[in-house]
Formats: sequence, structure tokens, C-alpha cells
Amino acid sequence: MIKRVLIANRGEIALRILRACRQLGIEAVVAYSEADRESRAVLVADEAICIGPADAKRSYLSAPAVISAALATGCDAIHPGYGFLSENASFAEAAAAHGLTFIGPSAEVLERFESKAEVRALLAKHGLPTIPGSDGVVADEAAAAKAAAKIGYPVILKASAGGGGRGMRVIQSADELAQLFSLCTQEAQAAFGDGSLYLEKYLVDTHHVEVQIAVDKSGTALHFGERDCSVQRRHQKLVEESPSTALTPKVREEFLTRVAKAVGAAGYRNLGTLEFLVGADGKPYFIEINCRIQVEHPVTEMVTGVDLVALQIRLAAGELMPMTQAEVERRGHAIEFRLTAEDPSQEFRPQAGEITTFRSPSGPWVRFDSHLYAGYEVPPYYDSLLAKLIVWGNTREEAIARSRAALLEVEIGGVATTRDFFLGLLETPSFLKGTATTSMLDTIGTADILAAAPKARA
Repeated sequence: MIKRVLIANRGEIALRILRACRQLGIEAVVAYSEADRESRAVLVADEAICIGPADAKRSYLSAPAVISAALATGCDAIHPGYGFLSENASFAEAAAAHGLTFIGPSAEVLERFESKAEVRALLAKHGLPTIPGSDGVVADEAAAAKAAAKIGYPVILKASAGGGGRGMRVIQSADELAQLFSLCTQEAQAAFGDGSLYLEKYLVDTHHVEVQIAVDKSGTALHFGERDCSVQRRHQKLVEESPSTALTPKVREEFLTRVAKAVGAAGYRNLGTLEFLVGADGKPYFIEINCRIQVEHPVTEMVTGVDLVALQIRLAAGELMPMTQAEVERRGHAIEFRLTAEDPSQEFRPQAGEITTFRSPSGPWVRFDSHLYAGYEVPPYYDSLLAKLIVWGNTREEAIARSRAALLEVEIGGVATTRDFFLGLLETPSFLKGTATTSMLDTIGTADILAAAPKARA
């Protein structure tokens, strides 16, 4: 069993991993940048170590700095959280070379599932339906134009090494493809160090649905239900919920079983999330896999009662699956809201500064994952996520009602946040009916959503 873990991340996920380690009786060390010296994870950790300056490339993204920190503090494993080095095969390989357990898929698995275009073809062979697209990456503009003509416009250009909604462009015509192909290649190269692109048919008014899976070293694969991530802005998820309103009970169970079977057969190991688009025909089409713990994993934990981070650690340590599929019981409905340091009234402009007041919501069905405290300084260098509010109810309607009450309790002073945006969203007919699609925020203005929010004291 793993004895001592270096947590190579920050913010709320660093705290989340710390709690899972303590639950398992594992010692944990929090790695931090100079900008995060006063972060909550550092303040409550048994031990913490600085790995570099605020610049993520010289701290959280520096493999030598992270590995050196793990060795210096006597750790035998590294948990990368999400983002940063969490899906970096070279880092996982380097960690293993230094005798450190990488808590996630092995370097071999990460390499196998690295290219989105190749993974799409791999999982299609194992029975997952995919959106019509190019046969792997397109070699150049001419190849892209040929593939697009065959698929039919509109299409979406995607960075093969991309993630988090970055490196994506919707293309409406051949002329637009000619104008944007080179630019997309440059953007992908700059963002991911890999300029390769592939094409898919662009589906409109879709639901974005993802499936949480886990696979042990023997290949036993389980699913933990699905999450709906359709409420997005510029391909960035804002709200997640489980179960999805886009799937009928009959489609859901057959679909989830097929996903678990396919990913296990394809050789995946540890925790992961497969993402799908559900079109007007009600059928899910595979688009990509994320080889890490997701930001929205608490939604699944709330409906299943399974500690996914603890499970991830146990699987990385070589344990076999501690449960069967029949023992994964899904109950009720959960919704997660990503509270960020952004100003919705100013095109979601990122914020930084001191948290002057802070009050978290509470109640028997409320979970609030956050690293905030009054006096904390939100740095301008990283992702703007401040907290995740997760609310559970026996039904979706009950979860929504409890979400309103919980959001009204939230108080984060000193920086603008997305709280009022979510209060307004909960009054939006399409969200209330469960018909919101990935294009909802393209048709409903932010100002209208904010105007619908009930007034709160803070």
C-alpha cells in the first residue's frame, strides 16, 4: 500500500486529495508555489514543500521540481489532481523511474490514450458509436478540406492533444476552413506542444454527457453512472448534474454497460471519464476520454456514495476493484455549480484579490468544496475556480430547490463571482425543464440570466 503521497496540485482539489489520504491512513505532503504559500491546503497539511515561483511552468508544471519534492520529503507516490501534469505520460514515466507511484493511469496507458483522434478510432473498434469525422488527424489543409467535404459542413476542428474545451473551432464553410486551418494549427501547437488536428461533424443543440469509469489492473471495469455537462460557456463546463435528463432509462443502462466493457477491453486502467454528445436522435456519440479525476467528480460521489479519490489511490496501489457493478447503487439527483472568480456582467472577466468575507452554505444535503477563507488572496496566475457547490435531492426538482437555498447562503466578498449567475440560471425555463443544451448560453443572454436571479444580501 502507498504510505506517503505528494499532492502536486493546488486549490480545492489539493484539499480533496488530502482528505482522502487521511481517510486511508496515508501521510500526505502538499506541494505549493510561492503564490500559494498561504493557501488553505498548505495551512492544514501535516507537511508542505515549495516547488517554485508563481509561474506554473516553473512549479506545478515542472516535472523535475515535483519529483525532487517527492523524493526530498520521503514520498512513495504522487497525486497530480487534475490539470497540470495529471495526463502527462512523460511525467508518469519519470515518476516511475524514480520509484514513485503515479496515482492515475500508467505512462503506457496515458500514451495509448493520448491522441484524441486515435482513441476515437480505438474505442469505435470496441463498440462505442462516434460522430462522423476524419480518419485520424488531418495531415494538412487539403486533407482537412477533403474530409470536411465528405462529412458535410458545419464541422469542428479539434486539437488532437487538446482538452478542457481549448483548441476547438467550428467551421461553417470551405472558405472558413481555408482561413482558419493554419491559425488552429498554431493555436494547438502553442497550447499543447502538438499542432495536429482532426475533424468531426458539428452537431447542434446537443447534450454533453460523460461517464465515470474505473478499471483495476486485472481489467475489471465498472461505471458509476453519467453526468450531464451541457451548461457550458465557450466549451467550458459551468454546471454538472447526475443523472442526465437526455437519456431514457432504457438507453442509459445499455449505454453505461457498453462504455465500461469497451474501455476495459481497450486496455484502460485506473479512473477516467469518457465524454459523449447526445444528438437529437437521443443516442450518445463518443468524443474523448479524460485520463484523470475530473473537477465534477463530487456529483458522482453524491449519487453513488463512492469515494472516487480514495478508489483512485487504491487502484494505483495495485488493489483489485473493491466492489462489483451490482454494488454501485445510484440514488437521487445531484447538481454541481462551479463558483469562479469571474464577473458575469463583464463577459466573465477573471478576478483576483483578497477575499474580504467568506461564508459557506451548509445543510444535510449540501457539499461545499473550497480552499477559501477570509483574508485569502486569490492569485491571478491560475484557474479561476474558487469553490464547487454540490447539492443532492431525491428528485431533480428537490435538488434544484435545495440549490437555490444553498446559493443564497454563499458569501464571497472582495471579488466578483458567478454565484448570482447560477441563481438566475435556476430560474431559466430550459434548465428547469432539463432541456438545456450546449448552445443554451448562445441564445440566452447573460444579462437576462443575471436579471432573473433573486436578490440576496451578499
